[in-house]
Amino acid sequence: MNIVAIAGRPNVGKSTLFNRLTQTRDAIVNEEAGTTRDRQYGKVDWGGREFSIIDTGGWVINSDDVFESEINKQVKIAVEEADVILFTVDITTGIVDLDDDVAKILRRSKKPVILVANKADTYEAHPLAAEFYSLGLGDPFPISAINGSYTGDLLDRIVEILPSPTVEQIEDDLPRIAIVGRPNAGKSSLINSFIGEERHIVTDIAGTTRDSIYTKYNKFGLNFYLVDTAGIRKKNKVNEDLEYYSVIRSIRAIENSDVCVLMLDALRGIESQDINIFSIIQKNSKGLLVCVNKWDLVEDKSQIVIKTYLNAIRERFAPFTDFPVLFISATTKQRIFKVLEQVKEVYDNRRRRIPTAKLNEIMLPIIENTPPPAWKGKYIKIKYIMQLPDTVIPSFVFYCNLPQWIKDPYKRFLENKLRENWNLSGTPIHVFIREK
Repeated sequence: MNIVAIAGRPNVGKSTLFNRLTQTRDAIVNEEAGTTRDRQYGKVDWGGREFSIIDTGGWVINSDDVFESEINKQVKIAVEEADVILFTVDITTGIVDLDDDVAKILRRSKKPVILVANKADTYEAHPLAAEFYSLGLGDPFPISAINGSYTGDLLDRIVEILPSPTVEQIEDDLPRIAIVGRPNAGKSSLINSFIGEERHIVTDIAGTTRDSIYTKYNKFGLNFYLVDTAGIRKKNKVNEDLEYYSVIRSIRAIENSDVCVLMLDALRGIESQDINIFSIIQKNSKGLLVCVNKWDLVEDKSQIVIKTYLNAIRERFAPFTDFPVLFISATTKQRIFKVLEQVKEVYDNRRRRIPTAKLNEIMLPIIENTPPPAWKGKYIKIKYIMQLPDTVIPSFVFYCNLPQWIKDPYKRFLENKLRENWNLSGTPIHVFIREK
């Protein structure tokens, strides 16, 4: 899947544009410069074409010089990783020095750039965009992110210049496993532990996107692709923003996988970066296995400590809590084979099919004992349940007389009962309520 990055100096409306294009309110919008600290990630579907979009915020102002180096650093990474750059400028203030600095970097790159002149809230403001021709990045595109005018035309233009997705040259029926996590969590060590010993494999096959590498793995009766991104392992990037770099690379790996192994550092616990990567896995409906790495370095391995770790992980990742957690050491190869076994189980759970007769036999008595709450004196009766065929993750339809009155808490109750009766660990599931 293609990646589009929104770049530009603070307060030009990057987060507002992100929210407009993704049709969400995920990015916090504020008049204060530097509000966006964590990079926002979302998906856009336009004209049948889907792509990922990143708001490259996160600049902290200590002094003008530090600020300038930060903005250059962010833009350079965006330029290197994205397929299209939306260079956002403010039509009401015109060109400022920081715009010139960003434009210099973008002119040197070979990436397609769309110059977005934001805050053109009225048609009378459009002629002001002519000033931005001096940046040497082609025609300015006047829009208003806040009221949405001309954003449809902008999306048409993005889709027009996005590179065509290439056809994958890999066996589609094999599971694809992505190892993701923060820098220094032990991703490379785990991959090396998998493929470093004497082996029947290993062949690297370039995938749909530039940096996703498929490594075929077929030991111990297991056969799958490890989806790795070269950038996760680069050591020469220490002068760049490694956290941002790892997230943008992880996005590519996650989108090209079936199951994600999220590596946590046992010595550092759960950090905001881990939550960010978890949310990307969730948004893409991928299978999940959490590995707490560097367990060999933890001195107290008592059941109380293990339980504390497990509770903390489930709490931070709620409401999705039904996924396996393993305590491993990639360097000493402790429980490495268990990781492979669990990955296979999560993949099988994603593809699980439950016969309609069995679904109704088990779920209908549960629903009868705990029916949906009545609404204004009307009783809601669920009569029939089936699993939808040919879906990416298990999806269930509950047919009833008044579907509009069944709320999210009861849907979560139904999901929990499905998980109690069938092994769906590690995979998200969809619950739909329809009228019979």
